[in-house]
Amino acid sequence: MEKYRRASDIKAGVVGYSNAFNMGRKQLQEMQKAGMTPLAVCEIDAARLEAARQDFPGIATYSRMDEMLRNPDLDLVVLITPHNLHAEQAIQCLSAGKHVICEKPFAITTEECDAMIAKSREMDLMLTTYHNRHWDPGILAAMRVLQDGRIGEVYKIEANMGGWNRPGEWWRSSKSISGGILYDWGVHLLEYCLQIFADAKLTEVCGFARNGYWREQIRWGADSNEDEGYLVARFDTGQWLRLCITSIDCHLKPSGLDVSGTRGALVVGPGTCKAIWKTDDGSTMTEEFSGLHGDHDKFYANIAAHLVDGEPLIITPEWARRPIHIIDLAGQSAKQGRALASRYD
Repeated sequence: MEKYRRASDIKAGVVGYSNAFNMGRKQLQEMQKAGMTPLAVCEIDAARLEAARQDFPGIATYSRMDEMLRNPDLDLVVLITPHNLHAEQAIQCLSAGKHVICEKPFAITTEECDAMIAKSREMDLMLTTYHNRHWDPGILAAMRVLQDGRIGEVYKIEANMGGWNRPGEWWRSSKSISGGILYDWGVHLLEYCLQIFADAKLTEVCGFARNGYWREQIRWGADSNEDEGYLVARFDTGQWLRLCITSIDCHLKPSGLDVSGTRGALVVGPGTCKAIWKTDDGSTMTEEFSGLHGDHDKFYANIAAHLVDGEPLIITPEWARRPIHIIDLAGQSAKQGRALASRYD
């Protein structure tokens, strides 16, 4: 892999500059903060291309990705596009000799992840996923508590997100485009879980899904995500995790993780963390952490250090494949009505 003399030598572009969450602008700004140079934006909406020119004066703009990829100065492409496009576009960018960062989720299927990883190895190029929530305040605090041992040995994690609400009228609610209800926030929650179970090897996944067949199908739409997705993943350590993402549960637990240990528990949200544990005399102790700070800048700092100095990549493509493999197996399991063995740990 080619190394760069300094971060500013890394010329970056984004594919997708939608005003939804302003992720194109956000990621270019984060790359700029890490020392990299914003070079190009590709977007089919002319108004959003004009917004990019206003945000980054002098930036090159394109309406077609293949035209942008012909720019010889472009080194790195960030894909901020619908989930079902990630694999095809990543392989196209890698084939053009560009390093690639995909917005999460990495892809929809395990096979897509495998194809992307194979192409990155063939081209000797960097491939990763924008898992900036790896450094969310809540999970960072939880990892510190786990190190001090107060909740004992973790044996299960329960992850929840959703409520009782109609899906939004956009592509993220379309199963053929988004992959299904488990892919959006489910990937984030699984990535939290896999930080806690970092040394455990996945052995099997059992999935369940509730799909509308008549009234719900008419109400939500024929290509809508499942009303609820639910999975249980088992690991070789004897640990397990459960993930539920739902649109039809009117009594759901608070969004985030419930981490159970042999002496206590953690309740973890993106920006919150609370520990409950038993002392030797059986008393119950509680600590709710406040003033938490994340370290989201570390994602692009690591990318720059990886390309300049060869620092190990924190979010490797193999790491990014782990939550996708779990969700992919869960979907297949739900259709087949049985647990499925893992192909990867």
